[in-house]
Amino acid sequence: MGGVVDLQRMLKKCHSEQWSVGDLDWSRPPKPMLPETERAIVQYFTDMAGIERLAGALFEEQRKRAVDPVLEEIFSTFVQDELRHAHVAQMLADYYNVHHYEHYQTNGHLLRFAPHFVNAIRYLSNEIANAYITSGELILDIALLRSINDFVDDAMSQEAMDRVNRDESRHIAIDFHMVEYYCSDEYIQTLKQRPPLPPRERIRAAWSFTCVLWFAAPFFKAVFFEPMDLVDPEGKRMMEAFRRIQLLSRRNQVKSRPFVRFMLTLQDLYNTPVVGRVLGRVLRRTIGVDPRFIVQLYSEVELERTNGMSFDALAQEALAVKYA
Repeated sequence: MGGVVDLQRMLKKCHSEQWSVGDLDWSRPPKPMLPETERAIVQYFTDMAGIERLAGALFEEQRKRAVDPVLEEIFSTFVQDELRHAHVAQMLADYYNVHHYEHYQTNGHLLRFAPHFVNAIRYLSNEIANAYITSGELILDIALLRSINDFVDDAMSQEAMDRVNRDESRHIAIDFHMVEYYCSDEYIQTLKQRPPLPPRERIRAAWSFTCVLWFAAPFFKAVFFEPMDLVDPEGKRMMEAFRRIQLLSRRNQVKSRPFVRFMLTLQDLYNTPVVGRVLGRVLRRTIGVDPRFIVQLYSEVELERTNGMSFDALAQEALAVKYA
């Protein structure tokens, strides 16, 4: 299956599909909710605002590093998208905060993780940042946003999420495009021609990455896994998101890249009975995700099929899932 992203066409879509928070109809009243439901929804959207701001910072870093001027402008529109998503998420939090049961704040684990992550991507390679972005977008689009929207089950949330999802579809298409680029011969040759980082910057990069690994597990648990346990208790959508992340990571061109190879090695060690029993806790903390999503979630037939598809086709298939 073939297909590549037409960057010029994508850029036109990025500009033509821009929208404003003011375009939404905020005049209608929210539906009545139980106190515990209102609390959960307001907190979800409060945290979503923080996640979207973090995504905006990541796309800004990619914009700065882009060599292709078209790609640079695409990333610039993505930054605008994420800031708008953060704005609409905060407005949704305020909209559903009818009874003011408590004072809502961004989850502390997100606040602790974000600065280390933003700092890390300044020193680490583009492909590491893109790996986190792609995984995060798949989790958000396939699982979290859909499930929260279904849980809210209200016209205001639906209208906002329809706009957000349209933007995120463009993001995922480019995420997969960049995954393909970062495992291409062209990119590998570019890396070989770059001068090595000075020792001080290598130390900073290693320290910042260590901090990311340390703070990632509680962040993912508090902001992704615990909310999903409430809004998608069977875990079907989260399983689907991680199945696609695993398949993408195991794709022939991708699995040989250093960061992906490192994470796959940790996953394989965790799934090795003896090693998993002895070092399971350490491996889980380093990988950063719930044990349910470290086990292999795909079949060999699915992996073979994935290897036969283009990156654009994989992106389009992932996008189709979120509308299923």
